[in-house]
This record gives sequence, C-alpha cells and structure tokens, in this order.
Amino acid sequence: MTALLISFFSYRFHVKTTKTKSFIGLIIPLCAVLLALAIGAIMLLSLGANPISGYATMFGAAFGSVEGFSETAVKSIPLLLVGVGICIAFRANVINIGGEGQMVMGALLATAIALAFPDIPSLLLIPMVLLAGAVGGAFWGAIAGALKAYFNVSEILSTIMLNIVAVQFMNFLLRGPMIDPAEIARGTGIPQTMRLTENADLPILIEGMRMHLGVVVALFVAVAAYILLWRTAMGFRLRSVGYNPHASRYAGISVPKNVTSALAFSGAMAGIAGAILVFGSESHRMVTDGGSTGFTGSAGFNGIVVALLAGLHPLWSIPSALLFGGMLVGANALQRAAQVPSALIIALNGLIVVFVVSSEYFKQRTLQAGRVEQEEDDDE
Repeated sequence: MTALLISFFSYRFHVKTTKTKSFIGLIIPLCAVLLALAIGAIMLLSLGANPISGYATMFGAAFGSVEGFSETAVKSIPLLLVGVGICIAFRANVINIGGEGQMVMGALLATAIALAFPDIPSLLLIPMVLLAGAVGGAFWGAIAGALKAYFNVSEILSTIMLNIVAVQFMNFLLRGPMIDPAEIARGTGIPQTMRLTENADLPILIEGMRMHLGVVVALFVAVAAYILLWRTAMGFRLRSVGYNPHASRYAGISVPKNVTSALAFSGAMAGIAGAILVFGSESHRMVTDGGSTGFTGSAGFNGIVVALLAGLHPLWSIPSALLFGGMLVGANALQRAAQVPSALIIALNGLIVVFVVSSEYFKQRTLQAGRVEQEEDDDE
C-alpha cells in the first residue's frame, strides 16, 4: 500500500513538473515575440505610421483570406521542416546551425534524381525526390554528427563550415554539370538547371492557389518527429543522451551513435525542405544567386528561431512556423500600407530573432528557480 501511494504521488509530481516546464517553455518565447512587436510598434510610430493598423494589415494579408493563408502555408513549409529537425538535434543536446547547407545538399540530390529519371511516373518520382532530399540532408548532417561524436569537433563550427562547402558545391554544379543547356547556348550562363520534369512537380492542393503537397509532407514530418521522440525506443535514447550522456553511457546507450543519428535526422528534415523548395517552386528548377540565401530564403537559420519559439516541440513548431511564415507574407503588405522602408521589416524580423533566442536564457533561469523552490519545499 505504501509503495502504491509513493508511486501515485511521484507520478502526480512528475506530471505537474512536466506541465510547468511545458508552460514556461511556451509562454516565455511568446512573450519575447510580443515584446519584439511592441518595440516594432514604437519604430512604426517614430516613422509616423499607425502600428495598430499596420499590424492589422500585416496579419490580415497573411491570415485574413484563403489566398493569404495559402501563401503563408507555402512560406511556412521550409521553416517548419528545419524547425522540426532542430527540435530533434537539440533534444540530443547538439546544436545544428547547418540547415542552410543541408537544404542545399538535399535539393541537389533530389534534382539529380529528377534529371536522371525524367520519365518515371509521378506516383513514383515524387516520393523518390523527397527521399533523395532526406538522404542528401541526412548525409550532410551526419558528417557534422560524426565529427562531434568521434573527434569532439564543435558541431557549431563544423555545421557552419559545411554550409560554405555546400554552397560552393552547388555553385560548381549549377555552373557546370547541371547547368541548363539553353543558358550555354545563349551565352548568359545563369546558374540554374533546365526546367525539371513535370512528373516531379508537387501537386497543387487548392486550384488557383500556390498551396501544394509540400504542406501535407511538412505536417506529416512534424507528427512523425513527435512520435519518434516520445513514442519510440530510439527517441528515448536520443533524449536520454541529451539529458545526461554519462548516465546514458553507463546504461549501455551508445552516445556517439545517437549524437550522429540526431544530426542525421535533423539534416534529413532540412534536406526534405530543400527538395520541396525545388519541386514546389513556380519555376520548377534549381537556381542560385551564388549564395545559400537566394535559394533557401534563410530558412536554415530562421528554423532555429521557429524551434525555440515552439519550446523545442515538433507539434508546437507548426503554429510557430505559421507565425513566421505569416510575417514574411504580411511584411510587403505592411510596407505598402504604412509607407515604411523595407529596412524596417528586416529590423522587425531581426528583433524577433534576437528576443526569441535571448528568451532561452530567461527560460532556463526560471526553470532553475522553480527546481530550487521545489527542493526547498521537499526539505520542509
């Protein structure tokens, strides 16, 4: 009977603690976003614009119509996929700053598959290019993971440097082996592939809109990541290694293997995002301006903020990605309505990034204070 009571109260304490952590993990980043928007409102006032009508226009353009929501959903796809990958990596206590390079490598491998097998039916080719994107991104992430796990190389440095390598590799391929033959014939030399086979085009979900199958794929990946982390033995091992690698090693869990796997999974999510950017685009070709941003739209970095705002939870990354996607869509409407320079929109996005990233420090401080208070209550 005593053992039963102890188990019951231990369970109740665990549930209460978990709910508190989840609440704090969500409310603090959300407050950071609101504070950033408040400072943005002051900036709008200083420029003679009405912040209330400005924000109403911005969010109305993103969420106030079916067409606007369609654009927001499309913008949110790479943010969600990269954010979900970041959640997996962070749960294993590794930091993935290489989303840009992983997106590029996933897109390159997926593009190569489409160029090599243009006549395969859509029912087979679309899964093939998405899988190729996952493989390309996973391979690039696993390199950084192996360097971290077996040679103690900082994953922050390795993933950033691998971003540069991936961009240069993309430039080489799109200016050489993969370049559109028509560009060579015209002598223009724009670094892009030919128009890829229509069999690889992602189907449009709503006629007349841009929302395509990539939205469904991104949602499926977010749910699958949640199941992986909290409903499988592999996910338990990943989270265990992130929480306490020494105890995990003592329990027989391979820390190097799981660190490598975490970055491989994270890279796979980014690789899928890269493939979707190619086969869900309007041009249906891979093109670059010489840097990663021209292709990824900085989704590899912004996905980190999406994950932090979501409290490193794959499912909460869905509304978080929609928020940031909506801001990207609504920014142009805000600029036109309030007649403010485009630099203000960039500054507003930067403020949100800085505040959300900084909120992680306050979240940890709050959780630490709660643990100390709980220990004092237990002693009493």
